[in-house]
Amino acid sequence: MSNSRPRPPAKKRPARTSPAPKSHWLRNTILIVLAAGALGVVVFAVLIARTTVPTPNEVATSEATIVYYADGTTEIGRLGEATRRSVPLDEVPLEVQHAVLAAEDRSFYDHGGISPIGIGRAIWNNVTGGSTQGGSTITQQYAKNAFLSQERSWDRKVQEALLAFKLETVVSKDEILENYLNTIYFGRGAYGIEAAAIAYFGIPSSELTVEQGAVLASIIKSPSGLAPENDLPGLQGRWEYVLDSMVEQQWLRPGQRADAQFPKIKKLKAKDRLGGQVGFMLTMVQEQLIDLGFDETEIQRGGLRITSTFDRQAQRAATAAVRKHGPSTGTEGLRIGLAAVRPGTGEIVAVYGGADFVDDQINNATRPFAQAGSTFKPFALAAATEQEVPLTSIWNGDSPATVNGYTFSNYGDRSYGPVSLLEATEFSINSAYVELESSIGVESVADAAVLAGIPEGTPGMDLDDLNLTFVLGTASPSGLDMANAYATFASRGTRAQTTVLKEVVGPNGGLLYQFQPSTAAAFDPGVADTVSYALSRVVTDGTGAAAQALGRPAAAKTGTTDDNKSAWFVGYTPQLAGAVLMAKEDADGTPISMAGTGGLETVTGGSFPAAIWTAFMSAALDGLPAEDFADPPGGRVEPVDCPDSIATESEEVPQGCPTPTLIPEFEPDPTATLPIDPQSPPAIIPSQSPDPGLFPSQSPSTTPEPSPEPTPDATAEPTEEARPE
Repeated sequence: MSNSRPRPPAKKRPARTSPAPKSHWLRNTILIVLAAGALGVVVFAVLIARTTVPTPNEVATSEATIVYYADGTTEIGRLGEATRRSVPLDEVPLEVQHAVLAAEDRSFYDHGGISPIGIGRAIWNNVTGGSTQGGSTITQQYAKNAFLSQERSWDRKVQEALLAFKLETVVSKDEILENYLNTIYFGRGAYGIEAAAIAYFGIPSSELTVEQGAVLASIIKSPSGLAPENDLPGLQGRWEYVLDSMVEQQWLRPGQRADAQFPKIKKLKAKDRLGGQVGFMLTMVQEQLIDLGFDETEIQRGGLRITSTFDRQAQRAATAAVRKHGPSTGTEGLRIGLAAVRPGTGEIVAVYGGADFVDDQINNATRPFAQAGSTFKPFALAAATEQEVPLTSIWNGDSPATVNGYTFSNYGDRSYGPVSLLEATEFSINSAYVELESSIGVESVADAAVLAGIPEGTPGMDLDDLNLTFVLGTASPSGLDMANAYATFASRGTRAQTTVLKEVVGPNGGLLYQFQPSTAAAFDPGVADTVSYALSRVVTDGTGAAAQALGRPAAAKTGTTDDNKSAWFVGYTPQLAGAVLMAKEDADGTPISMAGTGGLETVTGGSFPAAIWTAFMSAALDGLPAEDFADPPGGRVEPVDCPDSIATESEEVPQGCPTPTLIPEFEPDPTATLPIDPQSPPAIIPSQSPDPGLFPSQSPSTTPEPSPEPTPDATAEPTEEARPE
């Protein structure tokens, strides 16, 4: 028997277990992220090392953008012949430097060339379909403008970030800011703060005040969109924001901010190279490029080659027509505009914006300022045709006439009696058209105008507060809008979006933009053909007789407004639509009467505007074959079967017919012998006189007054527009 104590049982060692899968995943992820980060740092370092910083002097050798006529070879003019001046940073007042930093990059002196938050915002905008711009620091902007192309791509963005970071490692902050201020575009053809100070205030940059510096800083965001001649309220709002930001950064004392007043800016003086119509055309081209998303710096010095839609022959014809057939006396304050559009495509082939862009940069062809008058009547005609009202329907042509509480007079207060819708169109009879508008609804007339191409925001066209004056043209569209709206009828109901651009090619020959017509079906072809037929009768038999000299089928409408403050002639052939307008303004821009212009007591649409339109169209269409309009559907011009009498008041009468005599079906015979009761009053025999109905001054048995014969004299006063009383 052993005395040794038994050994305790050996403790079992716990079995080894593998780490949890989650721990593996976390560790591997961390390692991958660290490795990727290290690799990214290495790659970024290599890229930075290989990135070279060119000299900013290359900015001065940039190419101008050239704009050509539609033939693609004849030059209209150039965008980018700019003023470039450089100054040392210490000549720019510190307050002006701070204004630029407040507007563009408040943390400029704190970041390393790029802003992660800004880049994140830009990426989000790109992913969500927002702007491809944004998020750029001053260093990035300088890198893009001075060294890189203006293309909108991720590759260019990466290059921009790399170059910005490299610049921050080899160039001081002050040098970057100095170069930025000397290369950034400020509008008015001015590159750099020195050129901008002279262009906007007529002083060197060293003399700029904080208020003036804030104006220039505000313009950087959008040199064209915030130009004082384009959007002064927008510029003032941005100016307020810049000054408030300076206060937040403690770069401006609150007291200084409270005393700040928006400074006076020099009036823009165009250069001689923009004289005549060139400046108007180039401005339209630049505005559309900006709308398409092209950067203003790219436009000004990107070496683009642009083919416009302007036709050289038509453009020359526009200038010649106004000079030869426009008034030569009593023209102080007179504005003449002309615009021509190709039906079906929306291509703008010619404009006349004013006598000389150098003297006045307001484009009378694209500015909405003159009431349209009776040139709005075709929209009522289109709406009525859609509701199957034929041209042979009968309406009241008396003057004055009262409809739904509104009293109207015809031009010259002339009464026509019952007239057909076609006659009312030929001689622009207001009373008939107001009655028609009341019958079909003002809303339908407004809808037709918008469908044809008149913008909903047109001055004087409040779609939420329509009344019967709408058809008389109280709205003020631009000449371009009216030409395009009539082009919708010329193209048999197809509306097109207007354009001045056919093609944009980059400096390396790459295609950046190519025009494709943007169209929509506005009216049924039969409706448009009916309108064209009626408006062709305005030329052959009505107030547009001056256009007969065109010598080919044409459709048109005259327009003259109350107090003779504007006169229009808008018309078309199947190949071209054009609008000519005339209006007068005083020194304050207030509309005034054109009485006395060209020696005429009243300037109507059938006078100077018609003569200018005819001369322009004749030269613009020279060499093209004459084309006929499509015939309207037969039922639109067939006579309406209007009843002479009805049996009951509830019996339906065709629209456009005068109210017939009410003859009950079982009317007593007035010749029959009736017993006479001495206690009863005498029997009353029904009257045989007609119910006056719509025409209190006319009897159905009366022959309507014949329409006056048109006169071929372009300066005659046709019987047309009226004034509401």
